[in-house]
Amino acid sequence: MTDYDRAGILASFGQTRKTLAAARAFGEQIGPEIDRIHFVACGSANRAMLGLVWWLERLSPRIEARRWFPAEYMAIEPRIDARTLVVLASKSGSTPETVAAAEWLKDKPAKLVAFSQNGEKPLAQAVERTFLVGETPESFTAMAMLMHAMIGGVLAHEGWPLIEELMASLEALPDAVVAAAMQNDARAAADATTYAGDDRIYHVASGPGFTTAYVFGVCILMEMLWLHSCPIEAAEFFHGPFEIVDRNTPLVLLLGEDPSRPLMDRVVRFCDQYAGRVMRYDSRDYAMPGVHPDIRPILAPYVLQAALKRFSAHLSDRRGQPLTTRRYMWKVPY
Repeated sequence: MTDYDRAGILASFGQTRKTLAAARAFGEQIGPEIDRIHFVACGSANRAMLGLVWWLERLSPRIEARRWFPAEYMAIEPRIDARTLVVLASKSGSTPETVAAAEWLKDKPAKLVAFSQNGEKPLAQAVERTFLVGETPESFTAMAMLMHAMIGGVLAHEGWPLIEELMASLEALPDAVVAAAMQNDARAAADATTYAGDDRIYHVASGPGFTTAYVFGVCILMEMLWLHSCPIEAAEFFHGPFEIVDRNTPLVLLLGEDPSRPLMDRVVRFCDQYAGRVMRYDSRDYAMPGVHPDIRPILAPYVLQAALKRFSAHLSDRRGQPLTTRRYMWKVPY
């Protein structure tokens, strides 16, 4: 697990890069036809959508954006009309709840678009317009790239001036995440040795950075390594969660470059005084080659995710548990 195939990972982004322009064009085309966007997915795709909603709420003067898990979406039955775009995503393309939501939407007036790896799977078959990333071990980042390109197109229709900078930066993102992973490898190995015996790790982040806190904490440490891992939003940290902090509490603090960073700066100050075991990850420590300065805040979560994945790879090695191990997922009825 600790080997890192730089060339192979870069090559695996090939289809995603080729599809960026089409995703942007779709966003520009659909922009005049919609007033709201519903993001619907499970797992890491749902949390990539968290960042997209955050930026839409900040940058769009009129689009209403919301995010749901598919089962909850169908249970709530939110207002859906002909000016609603529903964005569905599933890495496998066969996530039962996401496929069920796609089927449920067929008799609704909404416009549908899906993001996945494989066009032969049920999700792509159920939705007329699908964007595919192809086979890549970085499907979380790859699908986020295409969704950002599409949302960038929507924003461009509204006059957002940074669409060209976004597209160039998305093209450069695979190189940036690979560079971040390689830069962090030695530190990740050392941290894995330090924390290999812990059974709990807390992750704190703010704004769109919570995407990374959740995906790393829940989709990797909880799902793959069976650690008690809890992602905490910085805005809520001082309203209960900070009471678990002492000198022995393992904490990962994630700092981005978006307008929510002051919330994390406050968490850092507190932890500097009261915590003793802190792993601090700051996107400003990574060069992000090719990413435009104005776009760094948008793409920082994916760079931090790439760096953190090296920690999980070494932690897997130290704990003797492959990241492919599951107790229940895909093994028992649930």
